[in-house]
Amino acid sequence: MAASRDDFVIAIRSAFLKKDNQQRFSLIFLIIFSILLITLSRFNFAAVNYLKLSLNEVVYRASFIASLPEKQIKNSRIAIQEHFKLYRDYEATKKNLKELQSKEYNTKFIIEENKRLRTLIDEYIENSEELIGKVLLDKNSPFLKSIIINKGSKDDVQIGMAVLDKEYLVGKIVEVNYSTSRALLLSDLNSKIPVSIEPDNIQSILSGTGKNNGYLQYFKEGSTVNQDDIVYTSGSGGIFKSGIPIGKIKKLDKENHSIIFFSDLSQLNFVKLVSFSTKDN
Repeated sequence: MAASRDDFVIAIRSAFLKKDNQQRFSLIFLIIFSILLITLSRFNFAAVNYLKLSLNEVVYRASFIASLPEKQIKNSRIAIQEHFKLYRDYEATKKNLKELQSKEYNTKFIIEENKRLRTLIDEYIENSEELIGKVLLDKNSPFLKSIIINKGSKDDVQIGMAVLDKEYLVGKIVEVNYSTSRALLLSDLNSKIPVSIEPDNIQSILSGTGKNNGYLQYFKEGSTVNQDDIVYTSGSGGIFKSGIPIGKIKKLDKENHSIIFFSDLSQLNFVKLVSFSTKDN
């Protein structure tokens, strides 16, 4: 009798897993059939016992089959949740990787800047007449190509001092304030300095283009220069000593020869300020 009631409960639960008309009909049928089976179970008929065993098997299998869609939906939901979790973990890992790469890049930048500064400091110790300056932004400059340096009159900076990037000439001081000074770069349109072209010691004038290069003017008649000839300061005019390297001839033209500077004038960080006396020439 207890087993029959259990069969009845299982049948109702299985039928309620589906809510369409067909399942409702199946529920009603199973209820009626279960009541009939309970009634007959009072009588110990072999046929009734066999029918009970068959019904138990059918109800068990029907319950198992009915539960499959629910299990599949549950498993799919779990799989989707795991997929989104993996995606979130991936995005978080990618973000952390970018942050680490950024920190690594900043660290490398600081290391390289410190190396350059140490080199300049070592050179400064060897020659106490040189000043080391940090390049600042020049937002209000009257020139196309100029820089602000964090050294001024309090540091004995004077107009006309040479500005060097390592051993290469990049410009000269044209304005001095108490704590800062302005340097006109060789690439500015207003820049014109006497130079010598080696190996034949040909004299010329280096002019700026307003871009990141320069050009040579006013050659002596009959002079011949070649591509990749080196351009140095000539020492004429008494502003710079002779022999400071500047750049090399990149392109030959009938009137003006284009040169490229040894230093990238758009990437200056630290520079040297040097004052040359007549005995240096």
